[in-house]
Amino acid sequence: MSEFLFVVVPYVCLTTFVVGHLWRYRYDKFGWTTRSSQLYENRLLRIGSPLFHFGMLGVVGGHIIGLLVPESWTNAVGISERTYHVVAVVGGLISGVMTVVGMAILIYRRRTTGPVFSATTVMDKVMYAFLAAAITLGMWNTIAGSILTIGGEYNYRQGVSVWFRSFLAFQPNADLMANAPLGFQLHALVAFGLFAIWPFTRLVHVFSAPVGYVTRPYIVYRSRDDTRLGSHRPRRGWDRVG
Repeated sequence: MSEFLFVVVPYVCLTTFVVGHLWRYRYDKFGWTTRSSQLYENRLLRIGSPLFHFGMLGVVGGHIIGLLVPESWTNAVGISERTYHVVAVVGGLISGVMTVVGMAILIYRRRTTGPVFSATTVMDKVMYAFLAAAITLGMWNTIAGSILTIGGEYNYRQGVSVWFRSFLAFQPNADLMANAPLGFQLHALVAFGLFAIWPFTRLVHVFSAPVGYVTRPYIVYRSRDDTRLGSHRPRRGWDRVG
C-alpha cells in the first residue's frame, strides 16, 4: 500500500500537473486567467488577498528550503539544527497564520458577496477545499510535531525531505513516508492532490507574468473639450453640408 500511496499516486499527480498545464495552454488560452472579481467587491479583497498571497510566499519558500536543502548543507554552513528548527517554526507559523486568515477572508467574501458567489465554479470550491486541507494539516504538523511534540518530536528533514528528494530523482523510497506520522502522510497526499487539479483551476495564473506591460505602448486619451479641437465648431450629424 505504501508503494501505491507514496510512489504511484504522486507520480500520477505530477504527470497530470505537467500534461494538464500543456493542454490548458494549448486549448484554453483565453481561460488562463485569475477570473478576477475585484469589480464586484474590493474592500475585503484588499485585506484578504495580500495576507493570503504573501503568506503563501512564505509557506512555499519554507517548503522549498525544508524539502530540497539537506540537513548536511545547513550544518556545513554553521546553522545548527536548533537554530534551523526555531527559524522554521516561527517563520512557518507566521506564514501559516497569514495564509489561513487571508483565505478565511477570501472564502467569506466569496460566500457572502452575491456576484462573487455567482461567479464561483465547482472547481473553485474543490480548489479551496484542497487548499484549506493542505494548510490546516501543515499547521497541525508544525504545532503538534514541533511545539507540543505529540507522539514524540519528528525530524521531517530525515524522513519526508529525503523521500521527496528521492521522488524527484526517480528513485522513491516509500518506506520513509510509511514511517512518518499520519499528519505528514495526509499533508503530502493532499498536496499532491492539489497539484493534480491545479491545471484545471484559476491557480494557473501562478505561471503567468505581465511581461508585456513593460513594452506596451501608452494609451492616448483625447480630451472631450471641444475648444481643443480647433477654431471651428464640430459639425453635427444632422447639420446641412455647405
